[in-house]
Amino acid sequence: MIRVMLVDDQELVRAGFRMVLGAQPDIEVVGEAPDGQAAVEALKGVGEGTGEGTVEADVVLMDVRMPRMDGVEAARRICAAPDGPKVLILTTFDLDEYAFAAIKAGASGFLLKDVPPPELISAIHSVHSGDAVVAPSTTRRLLDRFATHLPDGDARARRDADVLTAREREVLLHVARGLSNTEIAGLLHLAEATVKTHLGRVLAKLNLRDRAQAVVYAYETGLVRPEAGS
Repeated sequence: MIRVMLVDDQELVRAGFRMVLGAQPDIEVVGEAPDGQAAVEALKGVGEGTGEGTVEADVVLMDVRMPRMDGVEAARRICAAPDGPKVLILTTFDLDEYAFAAIKAGASGFLLKDVPPPELISAIHSVHSGDAVVAPSTTRRLLDRFATHLPDGDARARRDADVLTAREREVLLHVARGLSNTEIAGLLHLAEATVKTHLGRVLAKLNLRDRAQAVVYAYETGLVRPEAGS
C-alpha cells in the first residue's frame, strides 16, 4: 500500500485528488494539509525539534504557492529528513520557477494540476519505486521557459565533462531531453540495465539524487540548451 499525503490550500483540489486516489486498491490517502508548514509539522520525523508529527507517508503531493510556507520550502525540509517521504510538486504553467526550485530542493518531480488520473497514478507509483517523474513534454516545456533565466554554466559543464565518460555524458543528455531508460537503450543499442548502470554512475559522480535533478543539472550547466538541444 502506497501512503499519500495531499498538501494544497484549496480544499476542492484536495477532494478531487482524494477521490481519484481513493479508488485505487494500492493507494491510501493518509493525511492532508492546507499549507507547507502544516504538512511539515504533521509528517512523522520531518518537523524540527521533537518531530511529534504522526502522519507516515511514502509520497507527498505538494502544491507550490500556499500561505505560511510554500511548497518549495516544505519540499526542502521534507526531503532533508533521513527517512522523509518523496515529494511530487503540483504546478501550473505560470509557476515554472517554483517547480524548478522545488526539484533543486529535493522533490522527485512535478505534475500539472490538470494531470489525467492515469498519469497521476503512474507518477505516484514511479516515485514510490525510487524513480523520478520527468515527463518529456511537461519537463521540456517548463524548463525551456525558465532556463533562459539560469546563470551561464559553461565553465562548470566543461569541468564535469572531464569527470564523465563519453557514454555517461551521452546518457545524461538523453535523460535531460526526457527520454526513458528504455528509449535511451533503443537509441544507443544498449541493454536497458546498462543504461541504468550508466545513469547510476552519472548521479554518483555529479552528486545528484535522482533523474529529476539530473535534468535540472543538465539545463543549469548548459549541457542542454533551451529549444536547441545540447
